[in-house]
Amino acid sequence: MTPILNRINTLMFTLLLTTGGNTMAQDSIITQSQVNKQILAKFGEEVFGKKDLSNLQNYMQEDYIQHNPLVPQGATGFKTFFADWFKAVPDWNYALTKIVSEGDTVWAYGTYSGTQKGDWLGIPATHKSYRIDAVDIFRIEDGKLAEHWDVIDTYGLFKQLGVIQ
Repeated sequence: MTPILNRINTLMFTLLLTTGGNTMAQDSIITQSQVNKQILAKFGEEVFGKKDLSNLQNYMQEDYIQHNPLVPQGATGFKTFFADWFKAVPDWNYALTKIVSEGDTVWAYGTYSGTQKGDWLGIPATHKSYRIDAVDIFRIEDGKLAEHWDVIDTYGLFKQLGVIQ
């Protein structure tokens, strides 16, 4: 074999090896992203679809970090906040529009809606309906929700409830 053919073979082998390695790494990332999306989807179906807060320990770290100042810290704070919301808004609904995952982070875009029939967030029952869009961002660690951020239209919520003009 000529030196040029040896170099071409070496180059081809190296190219295939490195491309294969990248593909395997990408498959691993895609697989973990898919798993994380499934974790969030199951959590959403149980908690937001069925309004069942009894199995949070299966989905959420006990020391869950919450970056929304209206929601207390930890799994217990989450449970209290949503139990109060579900009680104040008996027709509470969440409609998922899109879910995206990359690495340990999952983004969910959807719409919260309902009619405030009870006291909530220090606001007496208004009997008014609301519909607001939100992006919820979760970090997943060891197969459970570990941290949360959101971008939510609180101005729109308070305006629709008549709290602000």
